[in-house]
Amino acid sequence: MLSTIKIVLVETSHPGNIGAVARAMKNMKMHELCLVAPKIFPSADATSRASGADDVLGLATVFPTLQEAIADCQLVIGASARGRTISWPELTPRECAEKILINDPGKRVAIVFGRENSGLKNHELDLCHFLLRIPCNSEYSSLNIAAAVQVVCYELFVASGLPEKEKIMVGDKGEDPLATATQMESFYTHLALALSDIGFMHPAKSKSIMRRLRRIFNRVHMDTKELDILRGILRMAQGHKRNNDV
Repeated sequence: MLSTIKIVLVETSHPGNIGAVARAMKNMKMHELCLVAPKIFPSADATSRASGADDVLGLATVFPTLQEAIADCQLVIGASARGRTISWPELTPRECAEKILINDPGKRVAIVFGRENSGLKNHELDLCHFLLRIPCNSEYSSLNIAAAVQVVCYELFVASGLPEKEKIMVGDKGEDPLATATQMESFYTHLALALSDIGFMHPAKSKSIMRRLRRIFNRVHMDTKELDILRGILRMAQGHKRNNDV
């Protein structure tokens, strides 16, 4: 789905920004970068800032004009932080991603970013169907171009469904089943007994304390392995208390 979308940079002044954009794109599985009359390219600074996204940078296509860069596109969206005298229909990054990938999929799309210091000119926005605005601090709304591209590409990545397909598990793979209601009730009984054995819980307050503890553990949705670990801790605590009482 993301393969139909190109990122277009117009007259980029600093080659390092081109490399940083390539890196931002590769982070989000986007690979088609188009450059309109960049001031300096190729450049060692661009390669350095790409930080491993050399494939995206190496396949970047350079065009003399914006018209040529978007010639094969059916939908063109121009990014701008500045307000305009003449209004364009506007999209947020999330609305942009939903329009491209959910509401109106399959089109060849260009998302166009302007110059670092002045953005897109009005005659360039005339070529766009929508204006893309990134909501941010109204007192300081100027985003670095790579940061702006990262925000937009992130929303596209999420809307594409790729995060779900490539979900990364930390630690174990979640192989242990969640604890059942019966197992949780057995744990709560054991917990109450252990807290009483070590002198933590006063009989007069046991009901309110256990209710709060239930809320804590119910929020966690523990698996059976986690439950076994906690019950082992309770048994050790009870054992130490008995040994100290002898």
